[in-house]
Amino acid sequence: MEVNGYEIEPGANLSGAVLWNANLEGANLRGANLRGANLTDATLSGANLECANLECANLSGANLSSVNVTYPIYSGVNPPGARITHQALSGANLTGANLTGANLTDANLTDANLTDANLRDANLRDANLVGADLSGAHLSGANLSGARLWSAHLSGANLSGANLEDATLSGANLEGANLEGANLEGAVLWNADLSRASLRYANLTGANLGVANLEGANLEGANLVGANLEGANLEGANLEGANLTGANLTGAHSTDKRSLFYVEHFALRPDWTIANLVRANLTAANLTAANLEGANLEGANLEGANLTGANLTGAKLWSANLVGADLRDANLKDANLEGARMPDGWFDD
Repeated sequence: MEVNGYEIEPGANLSGAVLWNANLEGANLRGANLRGANLTDATLSGANLECANLECANLSGANLSSVNVTYPIYSGVNPPGARITHQALSGANLTGANLTGANLTDANLTDANLTDANLRDANLRDANLVGADLSGAHLSGANLSGARLWSAHLSGANLSGANLEDATLSGANLEGANLEGANLEGAVLWNADLSRASLRYANLTGANLGVANLEGANLEGANLVGANLEGANLEGANLEGANLTGANLTGAHSTDKRSLFYVEHFALRPDWTIANLVRANLTAANLTAANLEGANLEGANLEGANLTGANLTGAKLWSANLVGADLRDANLKDANLEGARMPDGWFDD
């Protein structure tokens, strides 16, 4: 088939082609070279882009719903014109593109521009999105398990119900992102910016949130069992009903002289001063030297928690469970312990 004077067929050389507003619905472009092509506002829904090279292509406003951009392994020889480079979408402009339900398994989208793109229910398993711009993107229900998102921009993105199991998001910007009900089990969010993000009822079991910025984040009902929150900024965060069983909440520290930035910019005691921890499950949590001054821990379960050296001055601990908790050197001045269950022999001294 011919469009705008270009032959549309598997393995076609369409490098630099001008195909803006073109109707390529259901087209077979397997192995085609579309490097640098202009596909602005083009319709590619249901197209086969398997092994196609879309590096630096402009797909802003394009409709790529249900498109296939996978890189299968062939036994024997590869199809004519196939380019299994894993860089097919590197640097591509997909601003506002419709990729609903697209198959982008293992795709390389490094530094791609996906601002405001629609990726609902898309399959991005093991995709490389390092440095990609996904600001304001719609990723609800998307599969991003094992995806690499180092330093990616996801501010204001909608990731509700998305699967991010074992994904790497170190240094990523998720400010104000919607991650409600998302699966982040085992995800690496080291030094990520999650300020004002909504993580209500998200699964963060075993996630690494070391030195992450969670200021003002909503973690209501989130599952943080065994999570690493060492040195994280939780100022003003809402952890009402969150499960922090076995979580690590110790202060940031580093013996590496090159890491003085962390000593300078992150408190040596995790700051929970205005965090909402009402009914939070902190069973066996490590809160060594934590600053919980004035924190609301009403009805919280701190059974077996390590609160050695913690500052609980003026903390609200009404009906909290502190059975078996280690409160050595903890400061409980002016703390409200009405109805709290204390460790055996606490008042013996």
